[in-house]
Amino acid sequence: MVELGTAEYTYEIAEGWGKLPDGWSFKEAAAVGVDSKDNVYVFNRGEHPVIIFDREGNFLSSWGEGVFPRAHGVTMGPDDTIFLTDDGDHTMRHCTLDGKVLMTLGISGKPAPFMSGDPFNRCTHLAIDPSNGDFFISDGYGNARVHKYSPDGKLLLSWGESGTGPGQFNIAHNIATDKDGWVYVADRENQRIQVFDRNGKYETQWNDMARPCGMFIDTSGEQRVYVGELGNYIGPNSQAHGLGPRISIMDIKGNVLARLGDRPEGLDVGQFMAPHGVSIDSHGDIYVGEVAWTHTRSYANPPDEIRSLQKLVRKG
Repeated sequence: MVELGTAEYTYEIAEGWGKLPDGWSFKEAAAVGVDSKDNVYVFNRGEHPVIIFDREGNFLSSWGEGVFPRAHGVTMGPDDTIFLTDDGDHTMRHCTLDGKVLMTLGISGKPAPFMSGDPFNRCTHLAIDPSNGDFFISDGYGNARVHKYSPDGKLLLSWGESGTGPGQFNIAHNIATDKDGWVYVADRENQRIQVFDRNGKYETQWNDMARPCGMFIDTSGEQRVYVGELGNYIGPNSQAHGLGPRISIMDIKGNVLARLGDRPEGLDVGQFMAPHGVSIDSHGDIYVGEVAWTHTRSYANPPDEIRSLQKLVRKG
């Protein structure tokens, strides 16, 4: 048994969680979402884009085949629907939990001009305003923007530009909201999370991060922010400790409560390769999707698939 964390934030690694049918693969798990029944939706880059498991890791079903060329972000709606952001297709699709598409934003396969500010050029993630159902989409790779929409998909406003200053982005990679409607953006290559009001007014930023990539805010109780960090190092210090990859647990003010994983990247139990998506269930267990194939193994000859999904069971 391998544990990470300390005190109330202690987790046991559930080795081998998530049993795929014979011959199936994730290729890599870009994002993870959990519904009200604690079923787990793995948005992955293999042949079966949405793979669903129960809480014990038993395979339930899949859908999305032929629809999603490059999975990126998952957000679960409060009405047990699912929002899926595809950065390779430049679209966001709002779907039922069995795969019926309710709304599509963006034009499939047709990006907006690079850094034009218009939606979308490789959009990354979505967050919902709990007060009225408005939603925010981070448009992060070919743009440096956040777009705000009404529940019926009308564009209300956009903010952000390329740069390193307050309100500017260098890959707006993930986005989340708290129970009061504040908007948190994982500004990955600027090594920070920026906080805005629901109209895009800059409030503050959390620094000293290691390329924040995945993000999930638990809005119950005291609210906790779970951040998957890719790691911040270059080759000569790739074996240094404390630089990630890791999962950080923070309070809503940005104070670090725990960091899970302080070893260099690797495949040993208790190590991470490339945390890209993170979510929790009603028990406080953490699900981590990793883009290890893109990060590392696509460069192998021949390329191969390695672990891309982990479950951390809360013990504290």
